[in-house]
Amino acid sequence: MSYFDIAKECFVDEINLNSYVELPGPMMAYEELELAFEKPFKMMLLYGEPGTGKSLLLKRIYEKKKYQKEIHFIDSPLLGEEEFFRRFFNILIQKPMPKNTKVDFNTFVEFCKVIKGQREIIILLDEAQLYPKKILEQIRILSDTGVVRFVIVVHKTTDEDVIAKSHFQTRIWGSIELKNATKDELKTYVHQRLLKHNQFEIANLIKQKNIDFIYKMTNGNFRACNKLLYTTFEIYQYYEKNDPSQFTRDKFSQKFLEMAAIAIGAINV
Repeated sequence: MSYFDIAKECFVDEINLNSYVELPGPMMAYEELELAFEKPFKMMLLYGEPGTGKSLLLKRIYEKKKYQKEIHFIDSPLLGEEEFFRRFFNILIQKPMPKNTKVDFNTFVEFCKVIKGQREIIILLDEAQLYPKKILEQIRILSDTGVVRFVIVVHKTTDEDVIAKSHFQTRIWGSIELKNATKDELKTYVHQRLLKHNQFEIANLIKQKNIDFIYKMTNGNFRACNKLLYTTFEIYQYYEKNDPSQFTRDKFSQKFLEMAAIAIGAINV
């Protein structure tokens, strides 16, 4: 295995709680969401730019709370109405929907009326901006039953999405925004990702000058940071195999960082 294989794998962009790094901004959002679970909300809105850690935060709170509350994490949009019905059947009825069974939406609403006061169901709905408007309307109606409560996660856009507007707005208890990392948070993030994989030597080589450049190229976005550093260590691997004289192991290569920034399009040449 290459010396830089593990370092590269530290920055694979995936929802992996083993690589979770506690930072002030995301922790504040987590605590806000945790407090909201104790209140009679219909909907909570969690939003932010892509790459700010929304999905990871949802997965973390799901894993922490699933033994304390009836909570479900739907991590990918169910774009078809049939898939939507089947998943919600599983959640509400607590068993899979039999094949060839047809259940209309009114059945769900009536069932919610029956179990009101007996169950409180929290559904964490990721990537909600990808759902059709018809399903979003059905989500709104389900939230009005007082049985099913939703944490709705959307990308921040210029118009804040249909979910944050019109008829949804009056049902949203509160909004939580996840932002890009500050420079200090990004420094902690980079070092901790490496340290979690025992890459102490490489972590110690990444100095403030390198962090300043990473921050400038990524604006503190975690996904962009992962992409930049993953590509940087790919470049290290290439030169380790083909021309080791191009770098030294006692100093982190700013040149390779710059090459990676060009490769991912952060620098135009």
